[in-house]
Amino acid sequence: MMASTTNGMRERRVRCLSPTGFHDMVYFEWGDPGNPRVLVCAHGLTRCGRDFDDLARAMADSYRVVCPEVVGRGRSDWLRDKTLYGVPQYASDMTTLLARLDAETVHWVGTSMGGLIGMAMAALEKTPVSRLVLNDVGPVLSAGSVARIGEYLGQAPHFDSYERIEAYVRAVSAPFGPHSDAQWRHLTEHVVRQSADGSWEFRYDPGIAVPFRRDTESGRDIEVWFLYDAIRCPTLVIRGADSDLLTHETLERMHERGPHAKVVEIAGVGHAPTLMDPGQIAVVRDFLLG
Repeated sequence: MMASTTNGMRERRVRCLSPTGFHDMVYFEWGDPGNPRVLVCAHGLTRCGRDFDDLARAMADSYRVVCPEVVGRGRSDWLRDKTLYGVPQYASDMTTLLARLDAETVHWVGTSMGGLIGMAMAALEKTPVSRLVLNDVGPVLSAGSVARIGEYLGQAPHFDSYERIEAYVRAVSAPFGPHSDAQWRHLTEHVVRQSADGSWEFRYDPGIAVPFRRDTESGRDIEVWFLYDAIRCPTLVIRGADSDLLTHETLERMHERGPHAKVVEIAGVGHAPTLMDPGQIAVVRDFLLG
């Protein structure tokens, strides 16, 4: 089902299945729809598929670029059972998406949560992921960063103007690093919506916090080295040099074990690089097409 075409971008949706029923996942597609070379770009925890507009434009000459909005985010449906928000459901949905695309192999760029989904899929036998970019995420999620995210995750604040909600996005997303006013507007306008009473709210389901808090209540680092060590495809790890989620120590270990990833650090950025800057895009492009 195709909803619209804008500046070479096509908005589509695919119907996926959870234990409680079907749900629709929206995705944005760039480039030649007949191109067998597919690049999937998967966003972070509370973000959306439109985060990758700049990267998608830059890659659309070489790939059919597909940017899904993970269930519970953006324009995709919300799950009835909030406990299902997690990598197993997300990976299942992505498998349905790849079947829709008729893609036997894909290259994968994943930011934060999107990287965890890619890592989980790349670790499996007969994986369709043949080249992987992990953007500021790895097999260790630091307790400090998880606590920081938990401070705002699951809240459902309303704002009386667009300007106020953009200011909030700029504040909680300050680790993204310096961006122009136009870039901050882009990073805001696709993750918010105006409600019936005229106020502004976020598009993600506050229920995504339910399993997040369950899985992080111990207050310890979360480690999934067993997944990372099972990856066999060429892998690039990008780290914001000031990131509190992916530490420099973990980055070095990711270079030394598992797929022996190529590693790059981006100065002046925390969690996570938005891949909107031409220099950041060049790092991804050079790796994927190298």
